[in-house]
Amino acid sequence: MPGAIYAEGLVKTFGDVRALDGVDLDVPEGTVLGLLGPNGAGKTTAVRVLTTLIRPDSGRAVVAGVDVLKHPNEVRRSIGLSGQFAAVDEYLTGRENLQMVGQLYQMKAKAAKERAGELLDRFHLSDAADRTAKTYSGGMRRRLDLAAALVVAPPVMFMDEPTTGLDPRNRQALWDVIKELVAGGTTLLLTTQYLEEADHLAHDICVVDHGKVIARGTADQLKAQTGGERVEVVVQQPEMIAGARDVLARYGVEGTGHGDVSVENHIRKLTVPVTGGAKLLAEVIRDLDAVGVGIDDIGLRRPTLDDVFIYLTGHAAEREEEEENGAAGAPGKSRKDRKEKAS
Repeated sequence: MPGAIYAEGLVKTFGDVRALDGVDLDVPEGTVLGLLGPNGAGKTTAVRVLTTLIRPDSGRAVVAGVDVLKHPNEVRRSIGLSGQFAAVDEYLTGRENLQMVGQLYQMKAKAAKERAGELLDRFHLSDAADRTAKTYSGGMRRRLDLAAALVVAPPVMFMDEPTTGLDPRNRQALWDVIKELVAGGTTLLLTTQYLEEADHLAHDICVVDHGKVIARGTADQLKAQTGGERVEVVVQQPEMIAGARDVLARYGVEGTGHGDVSVENHIRKLTVPVTGGAKLLAEVIRDLDAVGVGIDDIGLRRPTLDDVFIYLTGHAAEREEEEENGAAGAPGKSRKDRKEKAS
């Protein structure tokens, strides 16, 4: 049985740009799916299709058990959406904005007022509750927009880059809200470029690039694709980098030489994928000392979602998604594309 959010073969084009190219999604009820991808990958386009804001050229989508194309109004009654950009009425106060949303959802005036007060407290906006939204900073507007998406607790939520522009305290507050919602049975599709956010919140992750799903799984499953553990070394002097690289190359997973070792010259840092665990560190330290390489820092770490992102797409995550019209510039070629070209 399909999950609370289900999509099959979604295709959407904007002129020559194929924003979605056969996207399949299945999000079980009461879970969080993190949708990751580089700038222009199609994340926001997918959210707009699933929330009835645009129609796909082909494919099928079901949200909360309702066909998105056949019964869009029913879908809208079952979802909450926080888009990339704050959508608040600048001429209403923060409190009035939230009360208005509640009454649009047919809440009684008293209940809408009480809920507005709860959310203003939760998002640290109580002191500014009775100021017009046009006097709010960008971060405050973002928090107000997020609060508006949570006035009612719909069974399915979509959050598109929800914590962009939030400070660490308010980001953590939103994470707590999300956890509470999901614990209560809410299903959430979350797009984000803060990869630690997906690592922290998502039960499963889909990575999209060029409008296609190129990988999916849990955070641990995706991290396993990047080659396991890594030794990181920071040497004392720039002239020691070459010697350290020779040593670390012997420990690389492939064992084929310098190509395994990543070097960041400006911070004198070298990284190499390894197997062998913590006991390997003692051997590396001994060999570095033998060739006269002094170290400021050395450690063993597991891959992060940043590593996964770079491994799968060929470049680091970017902080902005495609433009409102969906016709974003094409991102760099994925790792898979480059391999095919090389072959």
